[in-house]
Amino acid sequence: MRYSDLAGKEIIAVDEGIRLGVVDHTDLVINTRTGEVDSIIIPYGRRLWGSKVVVIPWRGITKIGRDFIIVDLSTATDYGDTLRRIEAGQRRNKPLFSG
Repeated sequence: MRYSDLAGKEIIAVDEGIRLGVVDHTDLVINTRTGEVDSIIIPYGRRLWGSKVVVIPWRGITKIGRDFIIVDLSTATDYGDTLRRIEAGQRRNKPLFSG
């Protein structure tokens, strides 16, 4: 599957029945050791100081359809810790995950 196959699809949380966003506005976290997608970072809601984000592990994606991607929010990780690790990795130019 290519990123272009995912681009433009709406992301829906099956357990909450809400629209989280569109793949065009997301980031993918890639495991540099395996080359696999580890998780997807989805910004949602506008706040004075930016958007909130939710991080869904790849295993939390339950279905990829023609127009939608269905995710299970109960698999979401603590976005604060994950986002801090991602930002720290980008500043140091180091892989985010080692194994």
